[in-house]
Amino acid sequence: MSTASVIIIGAGISGISAAKVLVENGVEDVLILEATDRIGGRIQKQNFGDVPVELGAGWIAGVGGKESNPVWELASRFNLRTCFSDYTNARFNIYDRSGKIFPTGIAADSYKKAVDSAILKLKSLEAQCSSGQVAEETPSSPKTPIELAIDFILHDFEMAEVEPISTYVDFGEREFLVADERGYECLLYKMAEEFLFTSHGNILDNRLKLNQVVREVQQSRNGVVVKTEDGSVYEANYVIVSASIGVLQSDLLSFQPPLPRWKTEAIQKCDVMVYTKIFLKFPQCFWPCGPGQEFFIYAHEQRGYFTFWQHMENAYPGSNILVVTLTNEQSKRVEAQSDQETMKEAMSVLRDMFGSTIPYATDILVPRWWNNRFQRGSYSNYPMISDNQLLQNIKAPVGRVFFTGEHTSEKFSGYVHGGYLAGIDTSKYLLEEMKQSLLLQPLLNFTESLTLTHQKPNSQIYTNVNFISGTS
Repeated sequence: MSTASVIIIGAGISGISAAKVLVENGVEDVLILEATDRIGGRIQKQNFGDVPVELGAGWIAGVGGKESNPVWELASRFNLRTCFSDYTNARFNIYDRSGKIFPTGIAADSYKKAVDSAILKLKSLEAQCSSGQVAEETPSSPKTPIELAIDFILHDFEMAEVEPISTYVDFGEREFLVADERGYECLLYKMAEEFLFTSHGNILDNRLKLNQVVREVQQSRNGVVVKTEDGSVYEANYVIVSASIGVLQSDLLSFQPPLPRWKTEAIQKCDVMVYTKIFLKFPQCFWPCGPGQEFFIYAHEQRGYFTFWQHMENAYPGSNILVVTLTNEQSKRVEAQSDQETMKEAMSVLRDMFGSTIPYATDILVPRWWNNRFQRGSYSNYPMISDNQLLQNIKAPVGRVFFTGEHTSEKFSGYVHGGYLAGIDTSKYLLEEMKQSLLLQPLLNFTESLTLTHQKPNSQIYTNVNFISGTS
C-alpha cells in the first residue's frame, strides 16, 4: 500500500488503538508506519537473566476502584500475569550510607513534612497564578539525605499522595507489575490480531509497515503526503501522528506547511519525563525479601542518586535481579556513560546498604530512552499548575493532521491507559470529521459547478460553504 484513507504514524498503544477503531468503523484502508522493527512503542520487553523484563511501562496503575481501568480489562481478557505492588512500606525501608535503616518514627515525620511542603508549594503556585502575588508562606527545600530521598519518591516516582490524580480517583489506588513471559506488549499484539492479518503470532498484514521512519508530512486541501527516511512516499486523506511528545519536540519529524505557532509553542511547553529502570543480575540474593520489603530506598546527599530499588523475587522467584530507578538528569547522566561505569556506581551504593562482602553483579541492562531518537523520553509531564488550553492546543488537529498519544489525554497523561484511550478518542473525532466531509461534498461539488458556469457565483452559497467547512 502506498495510498490509504488514513495513515497512522507510530505503532505504540495509541496508534494501534486508533487503527483498531477506524477499521471497526469501516475505514479498512488504514496504513500504520512504524519507525522500529516492532510494535509497542514505549512498551517493550527484553529477556535479561533468563526472565522477561519491562524496559518501559511496567505497571498497570489504577486498579480496584468502582470504575474499571480499560488496560486492566485487556490484561484480564488476555490472561496477562501480574503481581500486586505494595509501595506503602517503601518509606520505612530507607537506608543511610552506613547501611542502617532510619527508625520508623523519623521516616514517618520526614514523609509528613515532605507531603506538607508539597501541598504548600502547590498552594503557593496557585496563588501566584490567580493573583500574581507570592504566597506569604513558602515551602522549605529538602536538605538532608532522607529528605532528599523522600522528595524523590513523592515527585519523581509517581506516588500520588500530594494531590488527587484522576487515575487513582477513577480507577482505584492499586498497582500491578506486569510479570508475563509474553511481556506487556502482548496486549498490543492481541489488539492487532483483531483487525490485522496474523499467522503464528506474527503480523503479516501489509497495512502495517515496520522500519519506516517518517521524516516529513506535507498537507494540502486535497490530502496529505508522507515521506520516509528511505525515500518511500505515501498518500492519504488524513494522518494521525502518535509520536511521543519528545519526538514532536525534536527535529525528527517536519511538517509542510510548518505547524502554526500556537501548536509549536504548546508542544515545547510540555515537559518530558525520563524514567530509567536499570536491571542488575546477581549470582544469589543478599537483600531482604519478606513481606513489605519489595521496595527499598537509599538516602544520599545527591537527590535521585540510585534512590529507588526493587527486587524481582515477587515477580520471578529465584531470578536474583534488582532494579534501580533513575529519572531526568540522573537518567541522562547515566545514558551518557558506559554500562560498566554505571555498574560500579550501583555496586558502591549496594555495598553501602548491605556491606562490602556482597557479590558483584554478573550483568547489567541500561535502557536509553532519552537518546532513542524515536522516543526522546519516557512520558509527558505537565506542569503542576498549567492552563488547560495548553493540553487542548497539543491535542488539537491542524488541517488534515491529527495528534494522539498519552500526552493528549486530558485526565490520564503519562499512563498506558491514557495512551490507549487517547487513540480511541482521536479516531472517533476523525470519524466525525470524515462523516462531515462526506455530507459537505455534494454541496461543494454544486458550488464548483456554479463557478464553472458563472463569472460571479452566488456569494451567499460561498458564505455558507465556508462557514460549514470551518466548523467541521
